[in-house]
Amino acid sequence: MERSSPSPSSLLPQEPSRPPRDARVEKSVSQGERQALRKARLFFRRNLGGYLFLLPALVIFAFFVWYPLVLGFTISFQNVDMINPAVWVGWTNYRRVFSDPLFGVAWRNTLAFTGYALLFGYFVPIVLALLINEMRHGKGLFRLAFYLPVMLPPIVVAFLWLWLYNADSGLINALLHLVHLPGGLWLVNQGTALPALVVVATWGAAGSTMLIYLAALQGVPASLYEAAEIDGSNLWQRIWHVTLPTIRPIMLLLLVLQIIATMQVFTEPFTITGGGPANATMTVLILIYNYTFQNADFGEASALGVILFLVLAVFALIYMRMTSRLMQGD
Repeated sequence: MERSSPSPSSLLPQEPSRPPRDARVEKSVSQGERQALRKARLFFRRNLGGYLFLLPALVIFAFFVWYPLVLGFTISFQNVDMINPAVWVGWTNYRRVFSDPLFGVAWRNTLAFTGYALLFGYFVPIVLALLINEMRHGKGLFRLAFYLPVMLPPIVVAFLWLWLYNADSGLINALLHLVHLPGGLWLVNQGTALPALVVVATWGAAGSTMLIYLAALQGVPASLYEAAEIDGSNLWQRIWHVTLPTIRPIMLLLLVLQIIATMQVFTEPFTITGGGPANATMTVLILIYNYTFQNADFGEASALGVILFLVLAVFALIYMRMTSRLMQGD
């Protein structure tokens, strides 16, 4: 019996059979999913305790911060009277707010208050910090003395200055009479009412800002002062060419923070002048208060609050950008 000779193709080495391309892709995808799931489980196990500790703070923050923000934004487009169901009115509340004559007055006074605060109140803490930093004795006493107003409640500060500004029995007019100078109607005159409130706000808040500047001054390298003294620089030259350039990032940060804070002024004009005389101290927050508690226009109050929020958000973004740059520089 003759055997058939093998064909030439059978003598060649055979390649192992490969699975189809789709099967390989599905296998790699499934392996990637399993690896991702394994990493997620490992990450969750390692950080479970931290998330559990963080959960109460997140719940409180969401309930007291994010929920009011979302609710206020929603009410700004509704007609709400706290009795009947809310009715969606679109941009009606915003049109009413913009057409209110007090809208421009409130913003003008708020911006004027911010400008006065930057002109006077911004430089007072810097000057105090520089003076205390140059003292050789009694630094702790002066730090405490200038910080004491910060420890007082704002309402107490307001009533204290309400007595100081009193035209008949106030301390300021009494001191002016001692040196044979005429007193003033500080809170009655439309030209002096707003600057008088700036003085109150500066006196009550300058101490905390001063401490921040003092902490920044401690970070100025002593070698820079030594080099300046060797070059024959006097005290003013050392402050202008060494101290201020070194703490300039902190000064810019506090500048933005002061703009955000002063544009939300409420306690001083509400307690001392009530927005008067003749709306000379009417601010945006007082107008929101009047919309809410005097007119029960909750939609218009929310609309004005959203406008103020958007304006302050711009400065908040600037502050966060400056903070990130400062941290990258460190």
